[in-house]
Amino acid sequence: MKFSNTLIQWYLQNNRELPWRKTKNPYFIWLSEIMLQQTRVAQGTSYYLKFAEEFPTVFDLAKAKESTVLKMWQGLGYYSRARNLHFTAKQIATELNGEFPSTYKEIIKLKGIGDYTASAISSICFQKPNAVVDGNVYRVLSRFFGIKTPINSTAGIKEFKELAQTLIDRKQPGVYNQAIMDFGALHCKPQNPLCESCVFNNGCIAFQKKTVKDLPVKDKKIKVRKRYLNYLVMISKDKKTILSERKGKGIWQGLYEFPFIESTKTISLDELILTPDFVKLVPSKSNISLYNKKEIVHKLSHQHLHTQFWVINTKNSPKITVKWEELDAYPVPILIANFLVNFQTKK
Repeated sequence: MKFSNTLIQWYLQNNRELPWRKTKNPYFIWLSEIMLQQTRVAQGTSYYLKFAEEFPTVFDLAKAKESTVLKMWQGLGYYSRARNLHFTAKQIATELNGEFPSTYKEIIKLKGIGDYTASAISSICFQKPNAVVDGNVYRVLSRFFGIKTPINSTAGIKEFKELAQTLIDRKQPGVYNQAIMDFGALHCKPQNPLCESCVFNNGCIAFQKKTVKDLPVKDKKIKVRKRYLNYLVMISKDKKTILSERKGKGIWQGLYEFPFIESTKTISLDELILTPDFVKLVPSKSNISLYNKKEIVHKLSHQHLHTQFWVINTKNSPKITVKWEELDAYPVPILIANFLVNFQTKK
């Protein structure tokens, strides 16, 4: 039996019931695919439902303020996805009269959409035979065919895409693409795959050669950079604080955060108060205490943020303008959001 036939037969018996699978509307498929990039389905589903309710059409999303979109995205990470989502919604609404393009070549031109997302939308919504290749697909194909080419190399990306394209069921490409993604997520899992009960174990090279745990192969990871951040949580007598929008290019662009002082290592209060930025910002005779006795390590893809939150009770100041009671309205990084939840709970 053909690979695609076996896979689809498995899918028809084991597929996940997901809210975006109840529609072929490209707006909702696009929304789900952007949200699920580098996000677990269990986490992404609640965000999808929230967005679909708040923005039922691409016009609704286009009309929203970027700060509103970022606030609703808070906790999903990789905020450039949200900014690109909002930008593209405005483009579709204004330039394309709300009509989503129907071909891979046109879809991939949209900001924030790469090969995987363009393939998913074109196949699921418009039945175009464009094979998806994501982490699940890399895993299934590398194991079944015994491929050792690193999946994050130029050669690997090309090899797996070409292979995936030869395997796709051209009569039902959308079903096939969803089948291979589900198979990787539910059966051919990264850890503890269900090899003994697998419909492919007779032909799976990795299973036969006992190399399942070795595949797929990845080139060495980029070195992770350590950063040390000291957030200054100012609280004036009239219950205001300082919160600033992150400007420039970066992962937290458009989000808000407390002022911070970056150091080369974890520092003490005595070291903190001697820094020029602290002297400039914090009024004299302020009461300063370290909120978290153990530093919080917030892990991003290429950097680990070793974080201390310093609570500073101080007098009223023209610099301190944001009402504490209004903080929940601001989109903030999850690192800040978690601090606020814990701090307000303990107050």
